[in-house]
Amino acid sequence: MSQARNHDLYRHRVAGALLPVLPVLPVLIVFLIVLGDLLGGAGMIWLPLLAAGPALAAATNGPRGVLCVGLLAAGLGAALGIRDDAPGPELAAVFAALTAVTLASALAAGLRSRRERVLAAVRSVAEAAQHALLKPVPATVGPFEVAVRYSAAAAEARIGGDLYALLPTPYGVRLIVGDVRGKGLPAVGTAALVLGVFREAAYDEPDLLAVVERIERSLARNLGPDDFVTAVVAGYPRPGQLEMVNCGHAPPLLSLASGDVTAVETAHPAPPLGLRALTGQTPSLQTLPFVDGDQLLLYTDGVIEARDRDREFYPLVEGLARHLCDEPARTLGAIHEELLAHVGGHLHDDAALLLIRKPADADAEAGAGAPAVPQPASPGLLLGDQAV
Repeated sequence: MSQARNHDLYRHRVAGALLPVLPVLPVLIVFLIVLGDLLGGAGMIWLPLLAAGPALAAATNGPRGVLCVGLLAAGLGAALGIRDDAPGPELAAVFAALTAVTLASALAAGLRSRRERVLAAVRSVAEAAQHALLKPVPATVGPFEVAVRYSAAAAEARIGGDLYALLPTPYGVRLIVGDVRGKGLPAVGTAALVLGVFREAAYDEPDLLAVVERIERSLARNLGPDDFVTAVVAGYPRPGQLEMVNCGHAPPLLSLASGDVTAVETAHPAPPLGLRALTGQTPSLQTLPFVDGDQLLLYTDGVIEARDRDREFYPLVEGLARHLCDEPARTLGAIHEELLAHVGGHLHDDAALLLIRKPADADAEAGAGAPAVPQPASPGLLLGDQAV
């Protein structure tokens, strides 16, 4: 009884080991070719087709799977050749071709598996870079309820040229939403530069315009003559008042507690970050009331420039008014789904959405909108707005 149980256990282990190795579809094709030979009795006509099995296995399995299919095809081909009394030279030529196809397919499968491992490693690095560059934003920051939605346009990318950050500082909650000119790795590098300078300056500078000035100086030293970054930098220095600096960016949308949605246009437009030396214009500080129930949506061009099949832009103002509720995450979720449906499922530009809401009595709970600088629980290095 024990011996039979051990035999069954061994058989299940062998089957479990072979199932991941032995591809189902290539094996099925090999058996169909064998069945065609048995039913048609055509002899050597069917045998060369057995090479389709290991060739197809190279696209679905690793080298071991290809070799298993090749051995299976060779064994069945030998049986068919003997059954059909195939001439020796012709049968040897078929097996030589089958062997060559199997070995080449095994090599191709090995190279593909290696590339997949490299791609998996690169993806893990990209995910780590995403968390370092675009750090997850908690649902509550200072007196605000917060939600973020981000989509990168580049295939297989998690990050792109759009940027955002929101953090509590000694001078109240401060945030930035921006859009780097261009796409790809150069845009990611510029976004990392802007966010690094912002996270440092937001803690150091009591004046919001000084924060913008720090970013401008850094970009002037590091960007090319044709590169720039549009951005909105905002702060909440005291209860009921929001400060904002718009540097060539799309105007944020302000939703009042009454439900009205309006674009916050700046009276004195400023050039994008990195282009001040060409224009000589300096940004101005804009203040607006921000009380209980108000919400502010910041976004990038990838949202408002998204087009449908008829080349119509996505109506963000109407979309925000249609989906606005007391839960920022739910509001952005609905807008993001509607945006993807508008473009047919795939965005052609990076798109970022950041929504903040001022709930009732949040200032009193958050210390009048001026939280203390977070301290690490144990001695360590303070990186941006997180301790490590």
